[in-house]
Amino acid sequence: MACWEGVFATCLLDVTDDPAALDSRGFWVVVADFEGKVTCARFRDLHRRPAPALVSVPWAGPRRQEWSTSLDRQAYITAVGRIRDHIAAGEVYQANLCRVLSAPLARDADIQALAGVLRQRNPAPYAGVVRLPGQGLEIATASPELFLRRRGRTVTSSPIKGTGRTEADLLDKDHAENVMIVDLVRNDLGRVCTPGSVVVPDLCAVEKHPGLVHLVSSVQGELVEGTGWPELLGAALPPGSVTGAPKERALQLIRMLEPSPRGPYCGAIGWVDADRKCGELAVGIRTFWIDRQAGLLRFGTGAGITWGSDPEREWDETELKARRLLAIASSGV
Repeated sequence: MACWEGVFATCLLDVTDDPAALDSRGFWVVVADFEGKVTCARFRDLHRRPAPALVSVPWAGPRRQEWSTSLDRQAYITAVGRIRDHIAAGEVYQANLCRVLSAPLARDADIQALAGVLRQRNPAPYAGVVRLPGQGLEIATASPELFLRRRGRTVTSSPIKGTGRTEADLLDKDHAENVMIVDLVRNDLGRVCTPGSVVVPDLCAVEKHPGLVHLVSSVQGELVEGTGWPELLGAALPPGSVTGAPKERALQLIRMLEPSPRGPYCGAIGWVDADRKCGELAVGIRTFWIDRQAGLLRFGTGAGITWGSDPEREWDETELKARRLLAIASSGV
C-alpha cells in the first residue's frame, strides 16, 4: 500500500524499474533512491479521499540513545573542510554533505504506525508512506520539499535551500545558496523544456515548518512535446537541492566523502497518475526507512556546504533537522 493526503492506493498489480511505464496506464507509486535505482509500482485500487488512520498498532521505536551516525561530529566537520578546499580550488561551488543515522528496530515494527505518528506530530506538505515489503521498501516521509509536480506538459520544482530555527537565523549565505541551486534546477529542467519556457515564479520565499524555517523557490517550465517520465527523471535526478553545483562534480565529492549510501533519502518519493497525465514527487528528506536485512530504522540529515560555510554551524544544522523527528520516532504515539 501507499498513502498521501487525499491519495490512498491498495492492491499491488505489478512492479518495474522502467520509468517508461509511468507514461502507460494506471496509478503508480514511485521511489527513486539517491544512487539511481527507480521502483515503479502500479496499484489497482485508488481512493481519492482523506487517508484512513494509519496507526493500527502503537509505534514502538528505538530509544533515543540507540541512534548512531555514519559521520560523527568530528568526521563531519573535517569533511566540510575538505569540500571548502575543493571550492577554493574552483572545482565546485556547493556540495550537500549528508549522514545516515541508524537504530535497532523490533522485527514486527510497522512503518504505517510510524507514518501515523509523523502525520499527527509533524505534519508536512508531502508526507506519505510506501509499504512494499516484497521490494524492500518501507518508507515513511515527512518531506517538506517538492521535487517534481507534473500537470500535462507543465512541470514545477520547488527546491529548499536555507534552514534556521527562525527567519532571523537565515544568513546571506543561505540566500546565495538558494539562488545557486535555483540556477541548477533551471538548467536541469531546461534540458527537457521548451526553450524560453523555464521561469522562476518565486525566489527565496520563507516557509515555516514544525521547529524550523526554510528558504524555498519555485522553478517552472513547459516540457517539449512528447517528453516522457524517463526523460524528465533522467534530466532531474538526483534532486539538485541535495547534490550541489556543478552537479556531477558535487556527486563525485559525495561519493568520496560519505561512507554510507543514502538510499531513498535524498531521492524521490511520490506518485504518478498515467491516466490523468499528472504526478507529484517529493524530495526524500525528513524520511525514515526500514532496513529489514540489517534490522535497522534509518534516517538521513545533511546540509549544503559553500565557501561561506562554518563547519560547526553546518553540523548544528544537521542536528536541527534531525532532532524533532528522531524524538518522535524514538517515543511513540
